[in-house]
Amino acid sequence: MEEALKEEQPKTFTDYLRKVFKHILDPVAGWLVKIGLHPNVVTVIGLIGHFAAAVLIVFGRVPLGGLVTLIMAPIDAVDGTMARIRGEPTAFGAFVDSVTDRYSEILLFGSLLIYFGIQENFTGVILAFLAVTGSMMVSYARTKAESLGFDSKIGLLSRVERYLILIPCLIFNIPIVALWVLAIFTHITALQRVFYVRKKFYDRMNKGK
Repeated sequence: MEEALKEEQPKTFTDYLRKVFKHILDPVAGWLVKIGLHPNVVTVIGLIGHFAAAVLIVFGRVPLGGLVTLIMAPIDAVDGTMARIRGEPTAFGAFVDSVTDRYSEILLFGSLLIYFGIQENFTGVILAFLAVTGSMMVSYARTKAESLGFDSKIGLLSRVERYLILIPCLIFNIPIVALWVLAIFTHITALQRVFYVRKKFYDRMNKGK
């Protein structure tokens, strides 16, 4: 029964990047393991780095906040690679990584919401709110799908794509551009996952007849 519920995992842009940069990630992760760092420690360092970036953004240092985020973003791939090298990728480690990823995004979008609030830019505040809710719904749709036995790592803007849009716009001090894109297309991505799971659900039902 369990085998029947398994779905072929769709390939994503994130999977492609991991493959392309494997020859870089593996040596870096191996060195971090060699000096005694635990993957969860690296995950927490990434979260702290995102907090620092958020503080910079709130105080108007948007480009600098973008640069800090650029440095911190690859940590999401490094900690998982470290766990694999140590031979101990655990469900709890994946859980911690996922939770800290959500907090990291909330910090960034929350800082932009405050930043635009201080400027009394109502449009920016609304866009930041829509962007963070859309990003969370993309992640929630995947988590809920997995709890039902489906994999829904599909759609326009997974976490990597969101960062590829957000970070350059922060560095060039045009965060409002990123927020317009993210406010719209994160919700489209969430709906893509809903309809994808719906199709897979009915395909499964039809196979069971």
